[in-house]
Amino acid sequence: MKVALFYDYLNQLGGGERVLKTFTEIFPDSDLYCLFHSAEKTKNLFQASVRQTSFIDFALTHYNHRPFIPLMPVAAKTLKLKQSYDLVISIGASFARAIPVPPNIPHIHYCFTPLRYAWEDSLIPPALAPFKLLTNPIKNYLKNEDYKAAQTPQKIFTISKFIQEKIKTCFNRDSEIIYPPYNETLFYRDPTILKQNFYLLTSRLLHYKKVDLVIEAFNQLGLPLKIIGTGPELSRLKKLAKSNIEFLGFVPDASLNYYYNFAKAFIFPQIEDFGLTPLEAIACHTPVIAYQGGGVMETVHEGETGLFFKDQTKASLIAKVLEFETKPIKILELPTYLKAFQPAIFKEKWLSVAKEFATQEGLA
Repeated sequence: MKVALFYDYLNQLGGGERVLKTFTEIFPDSDLYCLFHSAEKTKNLFQASVRQTSFIDFALTHYNHRPFIPLMPVAAKTLKLKQSYDLVISIGASFARAIPVPPNIPHIHYCFTPLRYAWEDSLIPPALAPFKLLTNPIKNYLKNEDYKAAQTPQKIFTISKFIQEKIKTCFNRDSEIIYPPYNETLFYRDPTILKQNFYLLTSRLLHYKKVDLVIEAFNQLGLPLKIIGTGPELSRLKKLAKSNIEFLGFVPDASLNYYYNFAKAFIFPQIEDFGLTPLEAIACHTPVIAYQGGGVMETVHEGETGLFFKDQTKASLIAKVLEFETKPIKILELPTYLKAFQPAIFKEKWLSVAKEFATQEGLA
């Protein structure tokens, strides 16, 4: 079976790229198409798979792609399949679903979310807020393009009930959930490691990730907090933080496992489509303190593997951390519900889907 994988763009490593890496393992001979690809930024993880990129694949997009977002629907449409395939699987949160697929080739889509910058005003950077007269036409254009692109796959799969509802609202399409996997070979409880007295947050440092909310809370609490991740907000966030907060920058997965194991608890303040990092923390027997919203409602169980704070405010987070300090949750063994997120389940489901949708010639 010859499979083509479409992905949005590759200039960072996060939860989406981990899911994509799993797809390249399920379909090791697949060809990968995307708008642009930085081998440096993605640690050469996809170098062997990338078959074609678009006309916006150059150094500027590798380091700051956001100014080029209005060009991305056009760039996606210029990509052409290099050969015939038995199946196309588009994967992502934006422009992968817009890459043209010939009508004789089955196309299914794994949707992380409708395009955030088109459908969610809260995710538009604050610096652009005064320029609505300029940004609204761009937003409406992107929304229209995203809607049209979402009508082309034969079937849409998605990552959570939270996004399933968004797909119905934005695209008026039904979808089926296949939960993304956490990497159980990378993230696991190391019994030789004793828990230490610090909290952990790992995230891309973007304004909508609400890292500043956590910093403000821990500035007041005075408790030790370690922050893993990089992004355009790094400089501003460092200026906000007091001495009890440490920024560790980029940390490779092997070392990240140690931090998950050492941490007293993992802080998750944002609304995410799914939220892979809480699963990774739980796999290391580290409880999660999360905002009550989004995909994390399906990965964290209240009182068993974590606690939820109800408002995205400093006061609400502080109250929940103090509650945890008084009555900590201890995860002594992996919860049974975690099995639904294991890689073997994910791979089995996608192999079954591929066999269902691929052309008969590809199954021969």
